[in-house]
Amino acid sequence: MEEGKRQKQVAAVLSEEINDIFRRLSLNMINGGMVSIASVKVTPDLLEARIYLSMYKVADQKAALKKIENQSWEIKKELTARVKNQLRRMPVLKFYIDDTLDHVFRMEELFKQINQSPNPEEE
Repeated sequence: MEEGKRQKQVAAVLSEEINDIFRRLSLNMINGGMVSIASVKVTPDLLEARIYLSMYKVADQKAALKKIENQSWEIKKELTARVKNQLRRMPVLKFYIDDTLDHVFRMEELFKQINQSPNPEEE
């Protein structure tokens, strides 16, 4: 189902503010790796925000996600203060690891292998 205009607006506001909060709380660098907000999806009722995190060169992604979830109350508190004039209710924040890049790299590797293997029809 396609996202509505209001969903996109709320997601954009949340994404911008959460990025800023991550920088302030030093959550954008964890275990020597970089963490960034890949995307924010908001449910149609605007009561839940799913935040997808892209992790680059983070050794233990599950531990990094746990660290972020442990500070979610602080993130939500600051986010609520920043967007209180734009939203009636603050959505529940849920964090997920965005593995899109992993899939892209895996697909590229498969295409390389396919291109390097000899084609039996050409023989």
